[in-house]
Amino acid sequence: MSAVPRWTDAEPLARLLVRQAAGDAKPRSPQVHLLARSGIPQLWVVNGSRLYDLPPELTDRFAAVLDAGDETALAGLLGTVGLTAAPAIDDTPLAHPPLHALSLAVAQACNLGCSYCYAQQGSFGGPAKQMPLTVARQAVDQLLAEAAPGTKVNLAFLGGEPLANRAVLRATTDYAATKAAARGVSINFSITTNGTLLEPSDAEFFEAHGFAVTVSLDGSREVHDRLRPFKNGSGSFDRILARTRPLLERQRRMQVSVRITVTPANLDLPATLDEFITLGFHSVGFSPLLRSVNGAAEMRPTDLETMLEAMIACGLATERAILGGRRYPFLNLVNALRELHRGTHRPYPCGAGAGYFGVSAEGELAACHRFVDDEQGRMGHLAAGPDPARQTAWLAERHVHRQEPCQSCWARYLCGGGCHHEVLARGRTACDFIRGWLHYTMQAYGRLSRLCPNWFDAAPEHRAGL
Repeated sequence: MSAVPRWTDAEPLARLLVRQAAGDAKPRSPQVHLLARSGIPQLWVVNGSRLYDLPPELTDRFAAVLDAGDETALAGLLGTVGLTAAPAIDDTPLAHPPLHALSLAVAQACNLGCSYCYAQQGSFGGPAKQMPLTVARQAVDQLLAEAAPGTKVNLAFLGGEPLANRAVLRATTDYAATKAAARGVSINFSITTNGTLLEPSDAEFFEAHGFAVTVSLDGSREVHDRLRPFKNGSGSFDRILARTRPLLERQRRMQVSVRITVTPANLDLPATLDEFITLGFHSVGFSPLLRSVNGAAEMRPTDLETMLEAMIACGLATERAILGGRRYPFLNLVNALRELHRGTHRPYPCGAGAGYFGVSAEGELAACHRFVDDEQGRMGHLAAGPDPARQTAWLAERHVHRQEPCQSCWARYLCGGGCHHEVLARGRTACDFIRGWLHYTMQAYGRLSRLCPNWFDAAPEHRAGL
């Protein structure tokens, strides 16, 4: 049974916005998206990811053409008002983009027993493994081999639980930092951890290397302990907070963030967000569980609708904080606003299989950390580098223009077609949720760009994740 949410005072407006988005965010044209009920109506032009305020007369004209479903007339109207442009994205897939990020599964093992884990409790369905230092160094060498001086790369440590192989993690970090400095390359480090194995010395190490640390916590103590227990069934929440506290106190160069996997059991997002921000985390982000190995705790359409209302409530609280000059690091909204501001426009949801690969404990290359030891995303081996044929086929098949129903969706160049791992396993089960969230964030962007334009220049970068 889904938890009963305790919404903030944003509940009435969030509920209204969700009801409106249920109809307004539906695809009506692959060319544009009209936000007619914003304070000032807005038009999202899909080609080029451009957002414009509209005067009333033009709002009525675009609404009429959309109601008629006349794509030819719509194209003509865009030309009349000067909004046509050459296609920013064509059907050509990326061709062997330069490598810029690797995630190392330094420990394919975990001490927790999360029932929904995509990595099958850390081992990816096989025996527990630890990455040897020789393999980790080989990965670093490959990451830096093509990096030109002045460029940036990212090295991530994941698992399983990466701190189960702390010695290799630290030695690899030191090796990568030294080698990158010698080449004049800027390297960012990140780790995703369950937090149970953290030690005080980790705070010093991560701070020295400026790590982006993401801790997995799934809500309040009661809910988290039910979703993320130790393998003996005991709760992990208190131990995680105790072990994370030295990092929170030390973070300066280091950023310590929380990632919450949202299931039907932990839908009270506003309370969760408040709790973790109060504890001092640099940012807090939510991600719906759309696919688990055994189907446990996956989000259903009704759950996603509830989550959207909760996300909008969190977003409205964030808007109020921004307007009041207060920091309120709701990662989902902050990142969405920054993406809109920079005009993000992409044919893929992420760099998986392009400039980013996951590396198994044995040196196998995968399209991303989720595809470790999964034939669907196998991309070669460190010894020989990425398999050109596999990479070419992946980038061609996963291009958003090859996906359905993406071709007719106004959100396709923001969404990129959805997480490859989730889509290949379950299809596109969250399209309405994604469009509803983007619809709201565009409205929020319109409000904040008018009322607090300087925030977009001052907003910090958030480096949690890849």
